[in-house]
Amino acid sequence: MKKYIVLILVLFFTSCNIETEITIHKVQGSPEYSNAKINLNKPLAIEDGYEFSFDVISYELGMQTLKNFDYQLANSTKGQHIHFIVNNGPYSAHYEDTFTKQFKESSNVILAFLSRSYHESVKNPNSFVFTQVGEDKIDLNKEFLFYSRPKGTYEGLDTEYLLLDFYLVNTEISSNGNKVKATIMDAEFIIDEWAPYYIKGLPKGEIKIKLELIDASGSLIDTPFNPSERIVVLK
Repeated sequence: MKKYIVLILVLFFTSCNIETEITIHKVQGSPEYSNAKINLNKPLAIEDGYEFSFDVISYELGMQTLKNFDYQLANSTKGQHIHFIVNNGPYSAHYEDTFTKQFKESSNVILAFLSRSYHESVKNPNSFVFTQVGEDKIDLNKEFLFYSRPKGTYEGLDTEYLLLDFYLVNTEISSNGNKVKATIMDAEFIIDEWAPYYIKGLPKGEIKIKLELIDASGSLIDTPFNPSERIVVLK
């Protein structure tokens, strides 16, 4: 009897120490929204910031996105929205087409794009706005990689599949050209297709993620906001 108990305990602790492999997989089954458009009206300067007003066409803010995959990605109960990113910092989500933002920096590079309710970006030529406000300007014709997801804290079923999503401006990635290098904890992935992915096999706790825009030889491209680094938490 004691031998069986010892064997069970050994198997239990052995299974607890097995590390799950971190993998990424392409998200498939999202609606395309190929005709969706977003345009920015001229920002209105206010005290310490600006009022931003967008025209959103063929895309409904506040609606839950229908999808054709059965796994769960963290989803906003408020529905579809705009991801608003300043200087490649964490995005703010906006469910109305007009809002105000305050800025502390003299140079503010802005990327705004349409997002599905589960935070996957819409990737078509008209689904984003790229501009800057402030006194100091940078060259917006360079190649840019912007980090979008994952973000924040995840709990329960939301920890099993984490959306990995980013936005490219003035560049493309391919098997023989530029690529995105994603380092998730100690696992490295070379991505050569601009698409949404989900991450599986993550442990609980703090997760470090780094995204780098690299050239065909694997060297980091010298451009603003490259690389991007984030920490998310799984509970």
